[in-house]
Amino acid sequence: MNSGILPSEYKRELVHKAEAKTSFIHGCSPYERPIRQYIEMGVVNLDKPAGPTSHEVTAWVKDILELNKAGHSGSLDPVVTGVLPIMLGRATKSVAALRLSGKEYVCLMTLHHPIPEKKVRKVCKEFTGPIFQMPPIISAVKRAVRVRTIYYLEVLDVRDKSVLMRVGCEAGTYMRKLCHDIGIALGCGAHMQELRRTKTGPFREDTLVTLHELKDAYVFWKEDGDESFLRQVVRPMEEGLAHLPKIIIRDSAVDAVCQGAAIAVPGILSLDRNIKKDDDICLFTLKGEAVALCTSLMNTGEMLENEHGIAAATERVIMDAGTYPQGWRSKPE
Repeated sequence: MNSGILPSEYKRELVHKAEAKTSFIHGCSPYERPIRQYIEMGVVNLDKPAGPTSHEVTAWVKDILELNKAGHSGSLDPVVTGVLPIMLGRATKSVAALRLSGKEYVCLMTLHHPIPEKKVRKVCKEFTGPIFQMPPIISAVKRAVRVRTIYYLEVLDVRDKSVLMRVGCEAGTYMRKLCHDIGIALGCGAHMQELRRTKTGPFREDTLVTLHELKDAYVFWKEDGDESFLRQVVRPMEEGLAHLPKIIIRDSAVDAVCQGAAIAVPGILSLDRNIKKDDDICLFTLKGEAVALCTSLMNTGEMLENEHGIAAATERVIMDAGTYPQGWRSKPE
């Protein structure tokens, strides 16, 4: 395990397969979209306050920005605070990819009886790697034993019965249950006292936005025409997909993918160095626009070596068909 590193934070590198240019007649950089389109294809890294549910907070964001829909990256209990990325409008097509990304929490655990610090640290260290978890009685999923990976668990401080720890874990890990199980292993019992999420995939605390800041930014734009603050608090949805391995494709291949076609090897220009077969990946244009979420059918080496064949199957189209011109021909009947 790499201490303090989520899988989404591993350094990625692109390798080039072919050269091509992009036409600036079609599409545009995600950062240069007209403001209404920018919002409709954006994401807000919200600092969720204690009290409301994730669903309530998402509804407030939708109302503030006058949108028809929005979706969050994974529920936080009402008392839990912190990183809650919310995909806006058309960007909700990609919310599933963010929900499956790794999370980091800072957790205050309370032991039911004092335990020597050395033993606490030793036992907590044993809760890294794959662990078995039974979801709590009150949960959003079916109660069945399942395996979840704890990427790292760092005990930050131990004072009497209070244990402060930083935990990086797979999506779907229940921190309340983790504290309960650690308490059982220690032989004293324990419960989660307080919890804050500090990372979700590529989103961190240093880019958090409050509901008040979001409201102010939207009012500044609506009343004064000032887009600058709004473009800071709302970010392009592509930033919410930065944790996925990527393939950059030709302009001529974009519309076919938008129609649901798989991406063939000749359409690839650049790709992540470490793509494996069956990886979840994202296709991008040369301008940095997200095109579709896919499942790889080849690894990086095979995509580089082959001149033909299907490289990845399209699972979810993000870009609207017709954004780029048709670069393919239908077979004659």
